[in-house]
Amino acid sequence: MNQFFQALDPDSIQTHAKGPSGSLPLSDEILRQWTSGDIFGLTQSVGMGFDPRRVLGDQFLILSTQGGVRAPDGTPIALGYHTGHWEVGLLVQAAAEQICKHEGVPFAAFVSDPCDGRSQGTKGMFDSLPYRNDAAMVMRRLIRSLPQRKGVIGVATCDKGLPAMMMALAGTGHLANVIVPGGVTLPPSVGEDSGKVQTIGARYTRGEMSLEEASLEGCRSCGTPGGGCQFLGTAATSQVVAEAMGMTVPHAALAPSGQPIWTQLARDSADASHGMVQRGETMSDILTDDALFNAMLIHAAVGGSTNLLLHIPAIAHAAGLKRPDAAAFREINRMVPRFVDCLPNGPVGHPTVRLFLAGGVPEVAWHLRNLGLLKTQARTVAGMTWDEILDQWESCERRQVCRDRLRDADGIDPDEVIMTPKVAKSRGLTSTVCFPSGNLCPEGSVIKATSIDPTVIDADGVYRNRGRARVFVSERDAIAAIKGQSEPAIQAGDVIVLIGRGPIGCGMEETYQITSALKYLSFGKQVALVTDARFSGVSTGACIGHVGPEALAGGPIAKVRDGDVIDILIDRNELTGHVNLVSSDDSMTAEEILASRTAHPDLQVEPDMPEDTRLWAALQQAGGGTWGGCVYDVDEIVRRLTKDS
Repeated sequence: MNQFFQALDPDSIQTHAKGPSGSLPLSDEILRQWTSGDIFGLTQSVGMGFDPRRVLGDQFLILSTQGGVRAPDGTPIALGYHTGHWEVGLLVQAAAEQICKHEGVPFAAFVSDPCDGRSQGTKGMFDSLPYRNDAAMVMRRLIRSLPQRKGVIGVATCDKGLPAMMMALAGTGHLANVIVPGGVTLPPSVGEDSGKVQTIGARYTRGEMSLEEASLEGCRSCGTPGGGCQFLGTAATSQVVAEAMGMTVPHAALAPSGQPIWTQLARDSADASHGMVQRGETMSDILTDDALFNAMLIHAAVGGSTNLLLHIPAIAHAAGLKRPDAAAFREINRMVPRFVDCLPNGPVGHPTVRLFLAGGVPEVAWHLRNLGLLKTQARTVAGMTWDEILDQWESCERRQVCRDRLRDADGIDPDEVIMTPKVAKSRGLTSTVCFPSGNLCPEGSVIKATSIDPTVIDADGVYRNRGRARVFVSERDAIAAIKGQSEPAIQAGDVIVLIGRGPIGCGMEETYQITSALKYLSFGKQVALVTDARFSGVSTGACIGHVGPEALAGGPIAKVRDGDVIDILIDRNELTGHVNLVSSDDSMTAEEILASRTAHPDLQVEPDMPEDTRLWAALQQAGGGTWGGCVYDVDEIVRRLTKDS
């Protein structure tokens, strides 16, 4: 007999059960005034085994991005997508236990997230950025679907899950909300970090590492099973930004996943949410214009991911605040130098756990206060202003223990990871983000100027490159040329122009597969990249993204052809620059060349672009596009839909 139709023991099938013992602590007022849903919710709570004597306690929702199923000993039963959501269930448990100590009622809900590393170079990347908006909406719906919740403890780690969580908690600002960052995985004692290891395919194909080396490095990159990657990419930068905004308890970002100091953060966060309820404070009291300023300030100081130029405006929009634009980011980056040495930036490139041990966000904020730049009266979920936190920070035991541990365990001076701004300047560290314009990007573009290889920077601090364009309309074709699998192969001096990869083209894919290969190939620093796509936070090199308008929105980048001369200048001192097509002879000016051309003949919307992503692209375009954070401006969308009705 087929296995699906085998007989079962009939006595093993129950048709009714006794149900919970005891009685609900109802009152005349509850039965007369509460909705049927609120009363039925009590029935559901005891039905799941909760003590009926405790069901009237304050309700708190612990909302996380947990993925996978772990056995009690931590071994995998079903895998998650990535280490970033693999262990966060332990944070949920710790927070729930602490809520119970306050006689509260903890609830847990889960909205798992994708892995940008896993989807690099695949069709899965077409869903990456759109996922953020979808997840934020689902999270907000879950929050609203627990009508009596007083606060939300949001546990998230990685590239899209954490920005989505921040948007969700910002959008429910009337509650006592707190973010718990999921921390970081440790680097291997011997081996490559999880950023570099993503280039083993390109390096092997180009003959720069053996099959055996690739196999070994690919296996051992993640030193521990949980947490975000070991570099200051989008995941780690989002953790830093959450703390900078005041959305976390102090010294929460980048803690080593799975360790006691990490678990304690969940307990402290439960205490913080409870404290906010007692004080009558909400997330709206935390998320202010000053909080956004501090987030951009600390983003610049650490050398964070350019993806936060998409996420910070989106969080601001969710909170009902004015969205910072490129001019605001430019002004802040001119104001503050980078003084943190953390992967993927140099000069050494320390892993993220060292940034945490060196003092993390409070240490960075302390230096910024000394410069007179930090908005010190901005409040945090801990019930303290930044001034009050930093008054205690320098002499506190936590700071001393962490910094001593970094010295003792790794032999690293904490002041070599988080330098004084004066020392950083003397060592040539420059500001983080530059916004080049030009005839190929009249609306602007973005480059993480601090991560250009210093050996290709001129003595005056300016990067100059004039090279021949190699135009590609798909990442697949570009990476094949970089690997030398198509002719002509990419070589030193080329300028890769990748078009049609913005929001309209494919959901604005992240092209780390390309940028990482260029970083770790021997000739890669001599190659520039210009694209309307975006980059991973770990990307380095002369990589210029977010080109606007994007090719499929009529941007002039669509008119570049193979062999065109592209002139790039990035002034890391003034944070100015340009990306221009230049005329190769005197017969026509560059402007005349662009005016006379149509778009590239192969340019098209990605044929495999999901309908969900096409809808996202149209909606975010109405909300201000890339420079507006790729958000949904509901009022504008409704106006356009009803304009002709």
